[in-house]
Amino acid sequence: MRFNHLFRRKSVEMIMANAQREQDAGHTMRKDLGVRDLTSFGIAAIIGAGIFSTIGNAAAAGGPAVSLLFVFSAIACGFSALCYAQFASSIPLSGSAYTYAYASFGELVAWIIGWDLIMEYAVGNIAVAISWSGYFCGLLSGFGIHVPDFMAIDYLSASRGFREATALMAGGTPMAELPGELAEAFSAWKNAPTLGGFRLIADIPAFTIVVLITWLVYRGIRESKRASNIMVLLKVAILLLVIAVGAFYVDPENWSPFAPNGIGGVLKGVSGVFFAYIGFDAISTTAEECKNPQRDLPRSMIYSLIITTILYVAISLVLTGMVSYHLLGVSDPLAYVFEKLNLPMLSGIIALSAVVAMASVLLVFQMGQPRIWMSMSRDGLLPPVFSKLHPRYKTPAFATIVTGVLVAVPTLFMNLTEVTDLTSIGTLFAFVLVSGGILILDGGKIPVGNLGRRGTSRFRVPYLNSRYWLPFIWSGIFILMLELDPEDLLAVINFDRLPGETFWDVVKHKIPHFSFLIVAVSVTWIAIRKELSLIPALGLLANFYLMSQLGITNWLRFLLWLLIGLVLYFVYGVRHSRLRKEMAQSDG
Repeated sequence: MRFNHLFRRKSVEMIMANAQREQDAGHTMRKDLGVRDLTSFGIAAIIGAGIFSTIGNAAAAGGPAVSLLFVFSAIACGFSALCYAQFASSIPLSGSAYTYAYASFGELVAWIIGWDLIMEYAVGNIAVAISWSGYFCGLLSGFGIHVPDFMAIDYLSASRGFREATALMAGGTPMAELPGELAEAFSAWKNAPTLGGFRLIADIPAFTIVVLITWLVYRGIRESKRASNIMVLLKVAILLLVIAVGAFYVDPENWSPFAPNGIGGVLKGVSGVFFAYIGFDAISTTAEECKNPQRDLPRSMIYSLIITTILYVAISLVLTGMVSYHLLGVSDPLAYVFEKLNLPMLSGIIALSAVVAMASVLLVFQMGQPRIWMSMSRDGLLPPVFSKLHPRYKTPAFATIVTGVLVAVPTLFMNLTEVTDLTSIGTLFAFVLVSGGILILDGGKIPVGNLGRRGTSRFRVPYLNSRYWLPFIWSGIFILMLELDPEDLLAVINFDRLPGETFWDVVKHKIPHFSFLIVAVSVTWIAIRKELSLIPALGLLANFYLMSQLGITNWLRFLLWLLIGLVLYFVYGVRHSRLRKEMAQSDG
């Protein structure tokens, strides 16, 4: 058998034919979603915990000009969104980036991205559930309801916090002066019941919300969309209330200077603000449940980005107008501002909004992961049971249950502070491949509405010739960096060592940056030489740049995760691949 089947691209006709066979066999999902429902899913996924936390540090560094940063980030995110929209319009199936990679890069890369998406959806949801638990317990405490500490914290955090708190108290720190998180961990460890010498400590609220959300997703797309619509209406209404009330306390003098630390200060928050937009890609996992996916999927992605950008810009302007920007470097800036202005009721409403916002993120991502596994199963890369639909609810039942277990159980005992960056690098990798996929398929040069044998598409990424635009853009970036901080240009090639550091200690942290430089030069040269489409080229470059900013440790964890996935692929996927079997039949 030829080895090159691993890298063979599946044509859109083959992908659609496989989906048609599933439908002919009665494996049809309910087509209940319109553009309003899809836009609701997009807003539900995008407006999560990010706006309640990342805006604070970004505003403290950039001042009121952080409002422009949300616009810039939306544009950068929009590059990938347009690429997703074109793929979703031409391949209206549930596999999201996995299916798109299969059509553009081949089976091996498709498996890699399918495995990678577990970090964005399932692993990411573990962190979301744990964060939700913290906000939920805080909200209950505002009503005088206290959840025992040993039932609202994971085992690792409790044990580590107890050791740190004990060491501080042994050094003379009174218990009343312990930081809040350490005090909670100490209390949880000390008061937890024991069983056979083992302390029973688990994050019960996080586990419970995942179980409830999974049950809702299992029941069907109708129930999921109703819950999503309600939560989106509630949290958007609360954010509009925050904007309306806060506008009365705005002091225009707080907006001057608008960019106190220059453009450099504004750009310091670009990574955190960018991740406030992650989630729009989850819309594409519901393609087979859309009434008109070729029209509605692209519209909903663009609508959700526009709506959330308007909300983000308005909130950033109100916050920086209510208090001086340098006071906003806190983890909960929205609640902090209203507490500072003696409006505790608004702080409670914001806490409710955060709980609702994160629950809606859980809903959309718990819905997305099983549908990606369903598509992988159809191609033979996962066992057939993952693509089996519930006879009544028409949802991927087994895949939904596995997703629920995979997310719910770890929330009981895991501390995922370090996994958040791993989730981010996995998401950015998906964005890179989707943008690159558009370049590989056709470079974006085929006229709108004419995909030839690729099928009919109602949306295409607008074509701009990279030959004329990329040199101009790179020149502008280079000049801007010279004006802002010339040392940034020299930082990558600076190998000065601190006392006690080896040469490798310095070099290893520069590997992601050198990787970006190599990719940037290669993509730019190819794009200019072949006159490729500018927007997907910028999407690839922008997202790979953000990947390079996440550090060598996260890159090593990411590569280890992909290595584990490759082992599983060669153990199971290669032997059961439907593409491999089809090639064997054609060769025979």
